Amino acid sequence: MSQFWSPIVHSLTPYVPGEQPKVDKLIKLNTNENPYPPSVKVIETLKQVADDKLRLYPDPNADALKQRIADYYKVERNQVFVGNGSDEVLAHTFQALLKHEKPLLFPDITYSFYPVYCGLFGIDYLTIPVNDEFAININDYPQESGAIIFPNPNAPTGKLLALEDIRQLLREHAHKVVVVDEAYIDFGGTSAIALVNEFNNLIVIQTLSKSRSLAGLRVGFAIGHSALIEGLERVKNSFNSYPMDRFAIHGAIASFDDEESFQTTCQTIIDTRNELTNTLEKLGFNVIPSAANFVFASHPEFDAEEIAQKLRDRAIIVRYFNKPRIDQYLRITIGNNDENTKLCAALKEIIC
Repeated sequence: MSQFWSPIVHSLTPYVPGEQPKVDKLIKLNTNENPYPPSVKVIETLKQVADDKLRLYPDPNADALKQRIADYYKVERNQVFVGNGSDEVLAHTFQALLKHEKPLLFPDITYSFYPVYCGLFGIDYLTIPVNDEFAININDYPQESGAIIFPNPNAPTGKLLALEDIRQLLREHAHKVVVVDEAYIDFGGTSAIALVNEFNNLIVIQTLSKSRSLAGLRVGFAIGHSALIEGLERVKNSFNSYPMDRFAIHGAIASFDDEESFQTTCQTIIDTRNELTNTLEKLGFNVIPSAANFVFASHPEFDAEEIAQKLRDRAIIVRYFNKPRIDQYLRITIGNNDENTKLCAALKEIIC
């Protein structure tokens, strides 16, 4: 029945998310979910808002959430945009800010949703190779371009670009929008939000899915100059004026009200990541330095796809990418202590 599709549908190659199998006792280390629960304050808040007000539409502007985010990051409310997960925020960003006559630039190894959005919205793009250590070199980004986007830390490598490098990039490309996608910034980096009042061409996008353990709630946000935010609002209100439901708004606010839980969870994952990295290296793996809640690792003597399959046979799932330059690497989400112990025991069986 594809003859009924609109013409653009035939040309699309959709994004493939991490597998979500329904298997008992599965150790799931393939989608970068947080292994620890969200703040108790979030759970209690969600229980409280499950009342008869669900018959009413939520605030279309989610002003209370925008204000809480603005207060947290010390910006103005009109510098904040919120959406149904950072992927929706990114989609609106591609539409509102990244479609120009000159091509959009992003790394060749990066979040695989970027070329999907370009195909969907008809955006010309060029990929800029990361270096042999998988690092972004800002000097490789030409002036002849329409805009720039990259994750920091990058995905799936976990490599972090220093804030001073981002500042230099913003200076050198002051005439175009630069988007910094910070899904994993809370696990070891310094957010570029610190630069939004210095540069009017910067948009920073974050999510509550990873560091705040709210992947199931779907909350993302962007912070930038008010004129850029207005562009996002115009697109959002031409698409869906109610993207944030009552639970998402109130649950997200509650997450920002429990700083102790947030900091404790992030530090636990950082510590566990360092422990896992050390263990993997003792097993002979090459591990890319990571500032995310995952590691990117390869073994010089064993095929990555084969390792992934043997882990799957043991009910452990990690992410394998059958793509050039990274087809011998596995992306492994940082699990809890028990999950990491079982992972390492399985790897010892496989490679020893």
